[in-house]
Amino acid sequence: MNVEQRVRQLVEEKIADREDLFIVDIKMHSNGTLIILIDGDNGIAIEDCAMVSRTVGFFLEEENVIEQAYHLEVSSPGIDYPLGMKRQYEKNIGRTISVQMVDDVNKKREGKLLDVQEEGILVEENIKEKGKKAIAQESFIAFDHITETKVLISFK
Repeated sequence: MNVEQRVRQLVEEKIADREDLFIVDIKMHSNGTLIILIDGDNGIAIEDCAMVSRTVGFFLEEENVIEQAYHLEVSSPGIDYPLGMKRQYEKNIGRTISVQMVDDVNKKREGKLLDVQEEGILVEENIKEKGKKAIAQESFIAFDHITETKVLISFK
């Protein structure tokens, strides 16, 4: 079992009684940094990150899973971290997102996330035709046509 698999087990055991929390990503980098990204349906508190950090750190040391020196980071994914799980999309319904498409990596579609379905997402986009006013149009985007989705922050 590799480090990432063992860490995933440890985190899953620790948050098993918290249905609102979920693992976003676990990565062991070659420079010795172990990053654990966790999130919650209603956000995540620093106490939750500390709880996971203490538990994982204790068991990694106890079991000597990582033989060299390492640095453990437990946090929520930043706002610039792409959405990857259906659960993350659901958490962001109502927010403005930017979707990079598979068929055209230079094309990004932006709009308000309206709904998340099994096969994809429903987005309200403002479509502007030359010489006309922009109109709101609902568009379905299949997950398999999405390269990356990020939540956009507005400072208005």
